[in-house]
Amino acid sequence: MLANGHNQITRVPEQLGCVIVPAEASFGTPSPAEIEKMARRRFQSPKPFREGSFWWLLHWEDEFLNGQRIRKRKRTKLAPASISEREVKKIAAEFLRPLNQGLVTVGSAVCFDEYVDTVYLATVLLLMAKATQDRYRGILANYLKPAFGKAPLRDLTPLTLQKYFSGMADSALSYESKDKLRDVLSSVLASAKQYGMLVVNPAENVRIPQDKRGRKKSKPYVAPEKFAALLSLIREPSASMIYVAVYTGLRVSELIGLRWRNVHPDPSSITVDERCCRGDWGAPKSESSNATIAVNQSVIARIERLKTLSVEVRAGRAIRKYPAVRKFGPDDLVFQSVMAGRPMRDNNILARHIKPAGRFLGMPWLNWRCLRTSHATWLKLAGADVKDAQAQMRHSRASTTLDIYQQFVPESQRKVVDRLAQLADVPITFQ
Repeated sequence: MLANGHNQITRVPEQLGCVIVPAEASFGTPSPAEIEKMARRRFQSPKPFREGSFWWLLHWEDEFLNGQRIRKRKRTKLAPASISEREVKKIAAEFLRPLNQGLVTVGSAVCFDEYVDTVYLATVLLLMAKATQDRYRGILANYLKPAFGKAPLRDLTPLTLQKYFSGMADSALSYESKDKLRDVLSSVLASAKQYGMLVVNPAENVRIPQDKRGRKKSKPYVAPEKFAALLSLIREPSASMIYVAVYTGLRVSELIGLRWRNVHPDPSSITVDERCCRGDWGAPKSESSNATIAVNQSVIARIERLKTLSVEVRAGRAIRKYPAVRKFGPDDLVFQSVMAGRPMRDNNILARHIKPAGRFLGMPWLNWRCLRTSHATWLKLAGADVKDAQAQMRHSRASTTLDIYQQFVPESQRKVVDRLAQLADVPITFQ
């Protein structure tokens, strides 16, 4: 710091084309005096020059190198040489306007890669569920970092992002995968806007290429007549876990986090007040999810039956027996791992039990989500009122239950169509 209060500016040889300046505004809020000094220092009005077949402009831009902010000389192509100098000056003024008016923040010079590693992963991502964190990390590492890693945040304009997604028109990725890519990218850039790195989120209005074929709107579900066959192929305690999932509509994370104090025999009901996803404990998904739902008495009986069951586990040539439930105190888990009594892992049950049984029965699409969808669809088959189904599924809106979870049932539609003939018994005649 100099005696007059100005920050020291360290200059490097001109041939490097850059000037190192203090990073006073990189990740903090500068004082009014510093803002005024930065504004004076950054205002620039270089004159365009003609070289070869184009008009060019030399200007300064901020960049971050090894954690230090530097000002680097940039050479930008403005227009073909056939354009008049007067028009080129207007183009140059429009190009420089965001820089001179402070519409491009200092933090926007940070590369996408560096911002994700130093800010997004350490602040925003940690607030998400464990499964969401794993999915986002995979998308960032496999798609977004290779595409945008070395680009400064300021270069991620709506046009740049739209070109990236429009280029996926012939990609093998499904529409849902492309949409998830956009969601993750938008999450990163929204946080950059929140922390002052960007003025706007450039991913807000980016569109995804439409599929060349219509997407199947209905999702598969387990037909009631196939459910008994499915359970017969699955060993305990996983079979009881699937039984409870279908007859209650609980999410798999809620099943894993279910404790004995949450099971109420009289009246038969279950309270959902926490969830566990691969070791990550937390509150239910939403305020509506935190509720007590009515269940059939058979569900309570199936859960209580676990206390009397033993499970055989092969250990080399020997077969060992373990209780299905080691402890059943109020705070103990209803569904416990057989050998250690720890929380179950949904992916293990899916791979070892649900998927093989589904393939055997001609249902290769079977997964945990299908079991929850099946519950909603069974409610529809049973003639449940929409509001009752919404409460049972613990959705904040009835439209979610209707449009996403309750699936199209051909037999139900056929019965409705057949009843139309009974409304007006008019004979059909031909002339």
